[in-house]
Amino acid sequence: MTHELIIAGFGGQGVLSMGQLLVRAGLIENKEVSWLPSYGPEMRGGSANCSVIISDEPVVAPIVTDASCLMAMNRPSLEKFVSSVVPGGMVFVNSSLIDIKVERTDVTVYYVPCNQIAAELGNTKVAGNVMLGAFIAATGAVSVENVMQSLSQTFKNKQHLLGVNREALEAGGALVK
Repeated sequence: MTHELIIAGFGGQGVLSMGQLLVRAGLIENKEVSWLPSYGPEMRGGSANCSVIISDEPVVAPIVTDASCLMAMNRPSLEKFVSSVVPGGMVFVNSSLIDIKVERTDVTVYYVPCNQIAAELGNTKVAGNVMLGAFIAATGAVSVENVMQSLSQTFKNKQHLLGVNREALEAGGALVK
């Protein structure tokens, strides 16, 4: 199984970190992976996206042009990348910030109120992990446990943040089960 993803949003939304977490989890699971970031010079507030490939087969090229999945954290990203998703693919929409519906009928769409759920959990910085939880539940591309292991390595000096991040992953996953 191969998952070719585009994760996109504003700088500061954790878009690149979301991709890194998926790739690290894929490595733990002995999968073939690729992560290719792209961001504007503005950093926070500018556009940011990454191409992620998680596969059982060798990855030939890191660029995703025909995505099996799009995770859009803001409206400009949805508008820019929704046409890149192949028919039969999936689109995950951060419905907290995106006020339009996906008009395509040949993709499965999940509306995930990432920012709202993150705020309810008491930490708005975990909105990206709400989205990741939804993606993982819908695809099974990697396991939540391996994403948590990746987070544990990332937050070596901030272990107190692991609980809210797990809650975010589980809350996102509960939306698509």
